Amino acid sequence: MNCCNPIIATNAGGIPYFSSTNVNIGTDNININLGSRRIPSAGYLTIIVSDVIPATATTTLPISLTLNGITKALTLPNGTPVTAAELVGVKAIQVLNSAPEGILLLMSRTTV
Repeated sequence: MNCCNPIIATNAGGIPYFSSTNVNIGTDNININLGSRRIPSAGYLTIIVSDVIPATATTTLPISLTLNGITKALTLPNGTPVTAAELVGVKAIQVLNSAPEGILLLMSRTTV
């Protein structure tokens, strides 16, 4: 779908989607960098992960997302942190963003 803003596009359901700029696997976490984007302060986002987290990554490392220079932990709906074990081999994730509450919830994932 063509749009006037090439940075963010939406699917037929209206959920914004975009690709991450890089995935950094560190010693204490794995960060999925989303660069600088203008997104709604609340709602669903679909993120195409630029570099799939390899099976060799430490599975207990927590996952964080960095957007517009702000890093936040990615959590499951029950509040527990998402770890590498949940995202090994995943190419796309759907996240519920709630800026007023300051949370990012992993809602679904798709493997390659």
